[in-house]
Amino acid sequence: MRREDIPPLLYRAADRMPEPDLADAAWAGGLATRRRRRRTIVISLLTVLGIAVGAAIGVGVSGSRNAELIPPPTTPTLPPGYVPPAGQIAGIDYWVAPPAGSERFLDRVYTPLGDRLRLPDDPEPLSEHPIENLAAVVLEERGGRYDALLLGADSTWARADLQLRPIRTGSPLSSGAISPDGRFAAFPQPGELVTVDVTTAEVFRFTLPSQELSSVSWLSSAERILVSGPNVAYRVVVGEGGDGERSVTAIPSARNPASITAPYRIDSYAVLRYLVNGEYSVDSELQLPVRTWVGQTFSTYTMAARLFVANDIQQVPTKSSQPQVVAAISTLRALPSSLLVLGETDRSTPAMDPQGVREPGCCAVLGWYDEYKPMIQVRGWVLAWDVRTGKVERVTELDVDGVALGPGVRP
Repeated sequence: MRREDIPPLLYRAADRMPEPDLADAAWAGGLATRRRRRRTIVISLLTVLGIAVGAAIGVGVSGSRNAELIPPPTTPTLPPGYVPPAGQIAGIDYWVAPPAGSERFLDRVYTPLGDRLRLPDDPEPLSEHPIENLAAVVLEERGGRYDALLLGADSTWARADLQLRPIRTGSPLSSGAISPDGRFAAFPQPGELVTVDVTTAEVFRFTLPSQELSSVSWLSSAERILVSGPNVAYRVVVGEGGDGERSVTAIPSARNPASITAPYRIDSYAVLRYLVNGEYSVDSELQLPVRTWVGQTFSTYTMAARLFVANDIQQVPTKSSQPQVVAAISTLRALPSSLLVLGETDRSTPAMDPQGVREPGCCAVLGWYDEYKPMIQVRGWVLAWDVRTGKVERVTELDVDGVALGPGVRP
């Protein structure tokens, strides 16, 4: 019954109510007026009662099993470029990345890196060309030592003559080298940490107990940095520390140095939150088919992303390699997590990479372009994956051995 049908029915019922037969005609006019007033009051009360009953019935229906029969007031809208997920892995929606060899045909995200990132020909010294906001760092080997080549948000290069020594794993470039404010770059060295302020060209060196250092990860304040090697890890104060805080503090380590990150780390089968005392607490548990985690964890305010080599995934079978998966895990209960599977190329497809296999070590998360797009190194490319839409875009082709990305990569 519609709400607008109630008043006519009540009026009709009120019209059939018996009226008293009064003998005194003198009172007839006054009593008739009184009856009309009473009738109006009764109708009003019955109308309110009917509306209340109808509302209660509506509430009961909406809470019953037939609630889905009531259409929502508005239809949810999908973001532009939305690609439906291919399915779910461990209860999380997943997408399959474009096959190897198709990267150059993807839509491009424009950044200071350009269409192809290569070593500059003759960059100016950093002391003569300071940088306001770092977009990227690459290393150039010269006579067995490394110089840092620094790319600013304005697409200009500068050279920092740091004379960095190789570390046990080779180049001393860690994917977490650039500070969150784009002002510093940090490099692990045997027995020390080296940082450079790209706005002033000042170089700072911090002595550390271990000779086996290979990974760095900045805390969000850019006042402290985590430095790690196999089974060793330290928190180093590079800015103003707190009262009584030591400049170097040992913190819990990991077998894989790249696992030591802040403010979150994805490791084993959980997302862990870094605490101010250097410990980690479990933020959420994961049930993913992980064989091993690769590279560092990079975080935004709402998500953390890291790549893992998977055990066999029934949903995305491979023939020549183990599938690799980028996990973008929400750190807020209200937001969904997402997975991107880096599969194999169909070798029968024209213009695709004839090898078609992405071996472990080829790929890793390098950071976030914005709040919703993790950037991923995939063999000779940097790609951006929009976790809201599932769309994968190219950022740049790599003509360098390795790169660390910073906030200056964003427009």
